Amino acid sequence: MNTENLRTFIALSKYKNFTKTAESLFVAQSTVTNRIAELEKEVGKKLFERERKNVSLTEEGKRFLDYAVRITDLEKTAIDDINTRDKYRFKLNIGSTNTIYDCHLKDKLNQFVKDNPNIALKVVISHSMSLNQMAVDGVVDFAFTCVQYNKADVDCIPYCDDEMILVTDKRNTEFIDGIRLNELTKINCLYCNFTLQGISKYIKDLFPKHYRFSFEIDRSANIIPYLYDSDGYSFLPKNLVTQDLKSGKLIEIPLIDFEIPSIKSFIVSSNKLNNLDKKFKDEFLKLMMN
Repeated sequence: MNTENLRTFIALSKYKNFTKTAESLFVAQSTVTNRIAELEKEVGKKLFERERKNVSLTEEGKRFLDYAVRITDLEKTAIDDINTRDKYRFKLNIGSTNTIYDCHLKDKLNQFVKDNPNIALKVVISHSMSLNQMAVDGVVDFAFTCVQYNKADVDCIPYCDDEMILVTDKRNTEFIDGIRLNELTKINCLYCNFTLQGISKYIKDLFPKHYRFSFEIDRSANIIPYLYDSDGYSFLPKNLVTQDLKSGKLIEIPLIDFEIPSIKSFIVSSNKLNNLDKKFKDEFLKLMMN
């Protein structure tokens, strides 16, 4: 299967327009048309519904998209691995959600890079389900994910639990002794869509239906600057704001008559070791767990 056709298919599914897809790939529009026609002929199914100016995926196209992404990712991983060996001992591929990376991995991986100059490190940030599939396919050696994944040929071990707390700028002392559930609408709550184990929905459901937050973002670390010198409050993993709490930039507001579930995370890896020997795998896991 021609991977150029697959990449064109992925791009067209994103832009939903032949002209925009051609521009993004720096090819003629006729090239995009021909590649999609070749792919549909090879697959034996219609992958797109053609409209006046735009296109949309058929049901078969939607199912095929995940496989196309996995095939192109695996091809890139194989090429990278082969070319890495000339300069490095091997390449280590890590996948992580944003929150786990920000809370736990950033500093550890930074130190790992300094201590292991003969190992090339690649980090992929994605969502838990995609990361689990990457681990199964061998695209990443370790996936740090928030969805437990127990299947054959896969190791899935608990990583950590992150306590969720309510924080705000040190100047906001009205609720310094604690806040009750019915008082949440009195604060300016900045909302982060974690997409982790339903935590986001759990937090959203604490507020009235259709409640409008003054600010929303989909990465927890990016919300922190909006809390400084403002009247904003936010529910965040405690490990993410430890330094801000120690320095006094932010303060924790106790929850009086309600609580937020912790965020559980896992390390998923194929037990087919690929380019990693067991000793290195065990040593790396020990480093990440500390």
